[in-house]
Amino acid sequence: MFSKCGDEMERLQKVIANSGYCSRRKAEEEIKKGHVTVNGKIVVELGTKVEGTDVIEVNGTVIRKEEQKEYILFYKPREVITSVHDDKGRTTVLDYIDSKVRIYPVGRLDYDTTGLLLLTNDGELANLLMHPKTEIEKVYVAKVRGILTGTEINKLKNGIVIDGRKTSRAKVKVRKIDKKSQTSIIEITIHEGRNHQVKKMFEHVGHEVLKLKRERFAFLDLKGLHSGEYRYLSIKEIKKLYALVNK
Repeated sequence: MFSKCGDEMERLQKVIANSGYCSRRKAEEEIKKGHVTVNGKIVVELGTKVEGTDVIEVNGTVIRKEEQKEYILFYKPREVITSVHDDKGRTTVLDYIDSKVRIYPVGRLDYDTTGLLLLTNDGELANLLMHPKTEIEKVYVAKVRGILTGTEINKLKNGIVIDGRKTSRAKVKVRKIDKKSQTSIIEITIHEGRNHQVKKMFEHVGHEVLKLKRERFAFLDLKGLHSGEYRYLSIKEIKKLYALVNK
C-alpha cells in the first residue's frame, strides 16, 4: 500500500533517485507526466510515499528498493572504458571492482585518461556531484607537447570557447618544463565536466595532450593507491561530499 503520509515511508521521487534511474528533479517530472506507477496504479502526486514492498515502475522499468550504499574511489588505468559494459569487449572499470551491488561511475574519464574515478549506487549523490551548479573542483595533470607561453596560460585561466560555449575560469600551474623534449607538465583545475574538455582546452591554445591524469576530485586524491586499485570511502568522506553538494 502507498500513502501520502507516514514516517516509516519514503517519498516516491527520492526512492527513484536513490535507485540510480535518474535525478530527483527528473523523477518529479516523470511523476507529473504520469509515467510512474506504484503497484500498477499511475501516481501523479509528488507527496506520495511508498513502502519497501511497493512495486515501482518508471516508463515500464521496475525500480528496485534502495540497496545498501557503496562509495568507491578507483585509480583508473589507461585503456579502460568508463562504463558498466562495452559491446566491443574492451575492459571496463567494473572489471577491476568486486561488488555485489549495481554500481556505476560518477561522470567519466576518457579511454586513455588515468586517475581518480568515483563509483557508487547512490544515484542522488552521483547526480548532485555531476551537476554544474555544485562546482566540484577536479584537478588534472597533463603532459603536453611544447612549452606554454604566458599568454596561452592566461587564455586557459580565463576560459576557452569549446563547441560554441566558453569554459569557466580555471586554475593553471606549470609543474615542469623539458626544453630538450619540448614538453610541459601542467596542472589544471576545472569544475566542469564537458566532453574531452581538458584536451580541447589545450588543443585550442596549440598544444597536444600526450598524457592526462585526474589527480583530485573535490578533496579526494589517489594517495595510497596504485593504478587499477580501489578503496571504499569512509563515512566521514561521504558526509563531506554531501556537505559540499548541499551547501
